[in-house]
Amino acid sequence: MSTIPAIDAVLEKEGAYVNHPDDPGGATHWGITEKTARDYGYTGDMQDFTRDQAYTLLEKNYWFQPGFDKINALSPSLALELCDTGTNMGPSVGIKWLQRWLNVYNHQGTDYGDISVDGKIGPATLTALTAFLKLRGNEGEAVLLTSLNCSQGQRYLDLAESKASNESFIYGWMKERVHIG
Repeated sequence: MSTIPAIDAVLEKEGAYVNHPDDPGGATHWGITEKTARDYGYTGDMQDFTRDQAYTLLEKNYWFQPGFDKINALSPSLALELCDTGTNMGPSVGIKWLQRWLNVYNHQGTDYGDISVDGKIGPATLTALTAFLKLRGNEGEAVLLTSLNCSQGQRYLDLAESKASNESFIYGWMKERVHIG
C-alpha cells in the first residue's frame, strides 16, 4: 500500500494516546479526538484506536475531501502544511489563510484575480496558486509557507489568550506546528 507522506508526517507528530485534563477534545490518539473518531464510526476505546484507523480517517477526511491532494500536485510542502493545520484546526481554517494570502500577494489583482475566501479548494484557488507559484517560484513557495505559519502562530496566541487552559498546549503547538524559515 502506498502512503501519503503528509499523512505519515502528521501521524508521526501526533503519536500516542493522550487524555489531558485541559483538552476539551478529551481522549485523543494519533491526533484524532474521540468525538471525531465516533463521528466516523469508531466505537472502541480510544487507547485501542490504531495508526491504520487514524491513517484511513485522515486520508479520506483530511486529505482527499478538502482537496489537499490537488495542492500536493502543485506543492507538496504546501499540501503538508495545510494537512497538518487541517488536522489540528479543521481543514477550512488553513484553506482560508491560503486564500487570504493569495489575495494579498496578487498586486491588487494584476498578477491574478482575487478569489473567494470560502475555505474550499476549487478551480479559482488552484488557478491563483498556480499563477502565484509560476510568478514567484521556489522563493514564493517558501514565503507562502512562512505566511501560513504566521497565521497559525497568531491563531495559537489568540487561543491561549482567550482561554487560560490553552496555555497547557501553546508551547507544544508552537514547537511542533509552526515552522518559520
